[in-house]
Amino acid sequence: MSDPLLFVYEDREYLLSPGETLESDLGVLEVPEDVSPGETVETHLGTAFTARKLRGPDLFNHFERTGAPMMPRDVGLIVGHTGIAEGDRVLDAGTGTGVLASAMARAGAEVTTYESNPDFAEVARENMELAGIADRVDVQAGDVTDNLDGSGFDVVTLDTADADAVVAHAPDLLVPGGFVAVYSPFVEDTRAVVDTAREAGLSDIRTFETIQRRMDFDDRGSRPSTAGVGHTGYLTFARNE
Repeated sequence: MSDPLLFVYEDREYLLSPGETLESDLGVLEVPEDVSPGETVETHLGTAFTARKLRGPDLFNHFERTGAPMMPRDVGLIVGHTGIAEGDRVLDAGTGTGVLASAMARAGAEVTTYESNPDFAEVARENMELAGIADRVDVQAGDVTDNLDGSGFDVVTLDTADADAVVAHAPDLLVPGGFVAVYSPFVEDTRAVVDTAREAGLSDIRTFETIQRRMDFDDRGSRPSTAGVGHTGYLTFARNE
């Protein structure tokens, strides 16, 4: 089967594969087998949907979720601060929905990711298929702390409660100059990661609280949005000597 595409009309979008049929109040949309991104397809009522190729932000919205996924701003900071690129080997833990793993793979990395919940791991595999990067992401069902005998990773990324236990092994896991990046929802966990990174002899240890405010523009003026807290968590980065 061909890869699914997004079909967009105004503020609505539907993820459909060639040959599928969508029935809605806008009419019946029959997706042609040979449809390509950029083409328009009309419902029987004449509503024109535009086909769009899936990109990273679309995957965030359309992955099947097994919990709260990592937010794009956090993913961006991890990719930016570690320099993940083509040919890198990444060890990831706390796969969840797979948003971070897919972003790193789409940047060209080969990712081995551990998810402790087998059902969540299966959903993550399906999401990697949807993203078209299943050949670059190896989703393992299990605890990463039971699988720390590897080495030669360029980056280690962690979104787990016991991240400090993995950070302790970072010098053996990482290549010289490699990075570890840890997402922590609580500051207590963050402090444990920082202390462990220091004890392990890692360098350039930095922690950031991630806060983002959306701007509102209307006839009255311009100001930060009052909706939402804006805080997601804490990101700690460290580097192997």
